[in-house]
Amino acid sequence: MNETVPNHRSTFDVFKSAICHQVKEQGDIDFIIHILESGMIFQYKEKGWYTECLYLLAMVDYLSRENDLPLCSDFSDLRKLKLEKPLYPLSVKIADAVTGDTSWSEASMEEAIPEFKRFNIIESDIRNVI
Repeated sequence: MNETVPNHRSTFDVFKSAICHQVKEQGDIDFIIHILESGMIFQYKEKGWYTECLYLLAMVDYLSRENDLPLCSDFSDLRKLKLEKPLYPLSVKIADAVTGDTSWSEASMEEAIPEFKRFNIIESDIRNVI
């Protein structure tokens, strides 16, 4: 598979949604295989799109854990990276802004999936897509 990353960078929430839909459509194992064979994680890294790169890696690592698969050792160096600040879903940022406090972001930080949280990406539910 020789899929390449797009030339146009969409918003992160659109990217996340597309990836979660892809997981739902392909299933965990086929998604992992597709991402690993495509080289997309490294392609995003080469473009300097670290948020997308780390999100894909977190997804692969999370799905690997969920399916009792070993982690791919090709990404050991990337696993040492993390975003400078926590990246919350847009809905959480809006909820905090509307309520005037940080209760939504605090709750989502507590519920975050460890593989995503390691990179400072706050993600708690990759399966709830329509």
